[in-house]
Amino acid sequence: MFLRRELYLPLVALTGILLAGCPKTNQYFEEGKKAEEIQDYDTALVDYQRALRENPMNAEYKLRAARMHAMDGQFHLQQGEKFLQQGNLEMALAEFEKAVGVDPSNMAAQQELEKANALISEKSAAGASKLAAAPPQLRSGPPQLRPQIGEIGALTMTNNSTVVFETIAKLAGLSVIFDPDFRAQRISVQLPAVTVEQALEAVALASKAYWKPLTPNVIFVAPDNPQNRRAYEDEVVKTFYLRNTLQPTDLTEIVTGLRAMLNIQKIVQMNSENAIVIRATPDQVTAAGKIIDSIDRARPEVLIHVRVLTANRDRLRQLGILPGQTVAVAFTPRPTLQPSSPSSSSGSSSSGTSGTSSTVGQVTLNNLHSLSSADWSATLPGATAEAILTDNQTHIIQDPEIRITDGEKATLMIGEKVPIATGSFQAGVGVAATGVNPLVNTQFTYEPVGVQINVQPRVHPDNQVSMKLTIEISSLAGSENIGGINQPIIAQNKIDEGEIRLTEGQASVLGGLITRTQTVNVNGIPGLAQVPLMKYLFSQNSNELQDQEVLIILTPHIVRFAPITAEDLRSLDTGSDMNIRVYREQEQALGETSGQQAPPSPNPGPGTSTPAAAPESPSGAAAQLQFNPANVVLKQGDTTTIGLQAANIKDLFSVPLLIHYNPAVIQITEIRDGGFLSGGNQSIAVVQHIDPQRGEAVVSATRQPNTPGVSGTGTLLGLVVKAVGPGTSAIQILQVNARNSQQGMIPLVSGEATIQVQ
Repeated sequence: MFLRRELYLPLVALTGILLAGCPKTNQYFEEGKKAEEIQDYDTALVDYQRALRENPMNAEYKLRAARMHAMDGQFHLQQGEKFLQQGNLEMALAEFEKAVGVDPSNMAAQQELEKANALISEKSAAGASKLAAAPPQLRSGPPQLRPQIGEIGALTMTNNSTVVFETIAKLAGLSVIFDPDFRAQRISVQLPAVTVEQALEAVALASKAYWKPLTPNVIFVAPDNPQNRRAYEDEVVKTFYLRNTLQPTDLTEIVTGLRAMLNIQKIVQMNSENAIVIRATPDQVTAAGKIIDSIDRARPEVLIHVRVLTANRDRLRQLGILPGQTVAVAFTPRPTLQPSSPSSSSGSSSSGTSGTSSTVGQVTLNNLHSLSSADWSATLPGATAEAILTDNQTHIIQDPEIRITDGEKATLMIGEKVPIATGSFQAGVGVAATGVNPLVNTQFTYEPVGVQINVQPRVHPDNQVSMKLTIEISSLAGSENIGGINQPIIAQNKIDEGEIRLTEGQASVLGGLITRTQTVNVNGIPGLAQVPLMKYLFSQNSNELQDQEVLIILTPHIVRFAPITAEDLRSLDTGSDMNIRVYREQEQALGETSGQQAPPSPNPGPGTSTPAAAPESPSGAAAQLQFNPANVVLKQGDTTTIGLQAANIKDLFSVPLLIHYNPAVIQITEIRDGGFLSGGNQSIAVVQHIDPQRGEAVVSATRQPNTPGVSGTGTLLGLVVKAVGPGTSAIQILQVNARNSQQGMIPLVSGEATIQVQ
């Protein structure tokens, strides 16, 4: 017992020393993995670096630390981009600095850091004093007119056009310069209360003149003809960077469309930068930017679920007794009947063999009378009894998926490639003697064998997918020896469906190819092989059945739609064919006496964002959108109108809405003006898009430009609802972006209606 204790104590001490000498890298490494699992990449990077410092030669620690550098840098880059979109430049700058500090090789983080610094510098420069020295900036566009008044009163004049122009200019605090070729003509003008720009446009149209601002308070008037427009009309250069084009042909298509629609001659596509550069008038560039922004969208994508089911079944049955079908009779005479050899009388032979070398089966004529049955022999046939049953079944299920961009082609190949000999070769010359390989001059090509599907989808707005399909199914049917080489025989079945159209999620069964081969063979004694029951004793019956079936099922799933909004459906006023112009809504309502009209803001290009105006909430009770009546009971087939009322609202100018309902129960067939937004004395623009399959309605109601908003309570819209099926459906407002006349957001509380169909 004492000896055991003496051995036990040193063992415990040695174990403690070993444990005390173990490094703590495992602890740091485990803590790093835990931090990585909860996406705390900063802590994970620190723990991995500590583990690597403790054990610099550990390859796993090196890989983990290097990977975490990239992940942590990418994480801070994404966080900085989020702050940048929110307009929080300081937080974005801090995140970009962290990303660059963690992963200096991340060039995207470096670029975003420079971009954030530039934005902060611009913001600081804008708030600095105008007297501070600043480098000259390139002007982004032609000068904007800044009259001293926003509008002029009613004006009625009959005079020369130069006098009318000068009168309007004096009223607005402007100066006029006329082209030397401008000829004054007598015109009559009768204008209500309009803006200065509208008055100048009306006079220019009446006198066939063209005007443009030279400075914010000086205008130039010239005869309106193509030569003067080319000589005097200002042009700007703008680059549009597209985000969703895939091929240079996409850029070419956009450039061709812009050149044809807007008559833009100076337009260049830059394939290397995926951009379009335009030099044209500001109005043409603005219209081009609106078109590019509407069509430069992520193209829809389709996930096609392909299921290929292959079933093979081979059955063979052989049953019966097959007797021999031939009897061989041979003449074997006895030795006493065979003639003796002449040399037998000598009694000896030089070779030491017997002298009876006569031919077997030969007898002399004098021995014919001695023939009997003993001189004949017969070989009787045997019989083979067979009872064989073979049943082979093979089932192959293939379940791949293909994700394709709208309009692109994709190919799915399931199978293998089979070598086929081509070229020239000598078939088996001297193979046995010299060992020459007959494949010396032979080349091989590999042909695909299996299932090959070519598909090109097209996504439609009504949740349907059109697909152009070509399906080819091939298999090895055997082989044939050609010139000493076994060449494969390939059986081929091809299906060309042309174009089919399916609803999203609808399965289509294609290529139900069935091949059936049945072989019946009877081998036996004639006559007896056809007798019922006895045929199994005197014949062999073979029945072989080969059954092959291929079934292909295609199911399309739309994983990305084309983002079409109400703004995309809105038309754009572009003037006349000879004078392409865009008209902007006035930022100040008529009747304001601020003394100066704000210049129109430049049109942002695709991919840029402008800060939204500050939200304006009405005083008093909260503004609401309510359905009236809120609960309706209908019979199937009935139609009713439900009003959408606005309550406690102030300065309402436009209301875009997204309405949702159950299309299996009700359908919204029409959306009408309720009269509240029009104020009872003017028409409003109501743009609507109803999707009856998805149960969604996008509607936008907007007042006319240069008019103030409306306030109070009233019926905004009228929804014509038709009951189509039994059940209950709620009409909900999923999204509303109400704006006032200053284009500021108006917060609204929206309710819902309940429709019960009996």
